[in-house]
Amino acid sequence: MSTGALRYRSAGVDTSASDEAKARIGKLVTSTFTVGALGAFGGFGGMFRAPSGMRSPVLVSSADGVGTKIRVAIEAKQHSTIGRDLVNHCVNDILVQGARPLFFLDYVAFGSLDPAVLEQVVAGVAAGCRENGCALIGGESAEMPGIYTPPDYDLAGFIVGCVEEDEILGAARVCDGDVLVGLASSGLHTNGYSLARKIVAERMGLGTEDTFPGTGQTVADVMLTVHRSYLAILLPLLEKIHAMAHITGGGLPGNLGRALPPGLEAVVDTSSWEVPVLFDQLQKEGEVRREEMFRVFNMGVGMVVIAPPENADAVIRDADAAGIGAWTMGEVRAGSGDVVLT
Repeated sequence: MSTGALRYRSAGVDTSASDEAKARIGKLVTSTFTVGALGAFGGFGGMFRAPSGMRSPVLVSSADGVGTKIRVAIEAKQHSTIGRDLVNHCVNDILVQGARPLFFLDYVAFGSLDPAVLEQVVAGVAAGCRENGCALIGGESAEMPGIYTPPDYDLAGFIVGCVEEDEILGAARVCDGDVLVGLASSGLHTNGYSLARKIVAERMGLGTEDTFPGTGQTVADVMLTVHRSYLAILLPLLEKIHAMAHITGGGLPGNLGRALPPGLEAVVDTSSWEVPVLFDQLQKEGEVRREEMFRVFNMGVGMVVIAPPENADAVIRDADAAGIGAWTMGEVRAGSGDVVLT
């Protein structure tokens, strides 16, 4: 039975909001353009020149999101850093293979598109791209009523980088006797938030504006601390490194093992660093077993560098000079291929 003419807006999609959103983010996107970026904002496809002067370039790509950290941003009404989290996470993922980032694309989906929120999110993505020398050459914003319930939204990112084929880092380079160097995380980074949020809300009874015990900061400030990028520190050191592991979902056991060849194992001395109070509080209040903590959270270790013994000090020295804690946390030895936490 007809009740009159329908419009897209009556189905939950506001095209005028989309037009406003595009107008808001145009300058943010173009602010990230590097010498390789071609074309203008608003094209159907992003374009980027292939890097010149490389002997045998290999493209390295990755796609990721920031998980339920977005829920904290929504509850705290702080959307300006979640995009930096996304870019830094993706940059670290391709850095472990020795790749430097070239360009980035993002995808933001809303139940009801809020141009102001989109602008804040993309501002964070653009800031992350500028900090990492990565051009934001494309993206998509979608309004999907019935899939997301306002004010919910989701965010994903896609990165492409490049490395010389004979300079690719990874398990094939790792040797018996290599040293494990830990680089400190800035906090939770972008993993373990479903458990962390449950502990904070249900066991600790805290909201985003409450003080997180032992930190002097609000829950929002602690849980929205930006995922650290290690590009600036490690890029000049790649020739001294055999492999790396970005410690994300799966923790040290689930990620460090990906950088090991058959027949070698990584022995991690968990007493070699002081676990930040954030993780101690989550473990205590959630009554989480130690094994589970190390599989869910990074426990204060954002990146593990695997290097020859003679190069480990250089990694530690440069990280310390940049204000990022670094330390020898273990070694590689003959074994089953597992990660051994001692």
